[in-house]
Amino acid sequence: MTKIILSGCNGKMGKVISNLALNHSELEIVAGIDKKSEESQYPVFDNISNCSVDADVILDFSRPTSLDSLITYGISKNIPIVLCTTGYSEEQIKLIEDTSKKIPMFRSANMSIGVNIVNNILKEISGFMYKNFDIEVIEKHHNQKVDAPSGTALLLADTIKDNIKEETKYTFGREGNCKREHKEIGIHAIRGGSIVGEHDVIFAGQGEVIELKHTAQSRDVFAIGALNACLFMGIKDIKPGLYDMNDVIKASL
Repeated sequence: MTKIILSGCNGKMGKVISNLALNHSELEIVAGIDKKSEESQYPVFDNISNCSVDADVILDFSRPTSLDSLITYGISKNIPIVLCTTGYSEEQIKLIEDTSKKIPMFRSANMSIGVNIVNNILKEISGFMYKNFDIEVIEKHHNQKVDAPSGTALLLADTIKDNIKEETKYTFGREGNCKREHKEIGIHAIRGGSIVGEHDVIFAGQGEVIELKHTAQSRDVFAIGALNACLFMGIKDIKPGLYDMNDVIKASL
């Protein structure tokens, strides 16, 4: 049984994860971390430094501001950390990379298996498609999402950019009176209502348009991916390193 400390347990995703974990035979949430105090089936602490419950892995669905305390606790207890939060600064990403040399760290911009399959397809086709197609990334989320563009949109855009030999540049949104340059990769963010998450990669050529699209119909897809990541990271004697959803997918093949 993999025991989990859930950071951000009283947020929207935290509640979805808690409910799904109740019926899971291989894992258990044994403690939560959240500044909001709500009744829960497990003890909840306002800061992980106050947590007195032993666990096998930390799962974070909170805010980037929690990173330092999570890492301090993870190193002190020598337990892996699964980071599902987005919006980290460059300095925080460097801290995550440095910490992964000491303890196992998992970071993914999107926990959906489907999104990661789309991302793997982009690795294979982006270099070829760029020759004859303009590339645009459009993401849609609910009106309460803080960061824009989404971490997933940046994940997809970075994959496209990294697999194109020619020099490209990001254009965030579009305005003005100038023509689009071919070297641009457009990234557009839409916020409204209760949209769970949509990501659309458009390859627009002469006389044809190809789209790769992923739509999350509920938050369950992210919760299921996160719990699978916890099972993967909670295995005995996992070595320090930086892991992502590709490692989870490969392990299940």
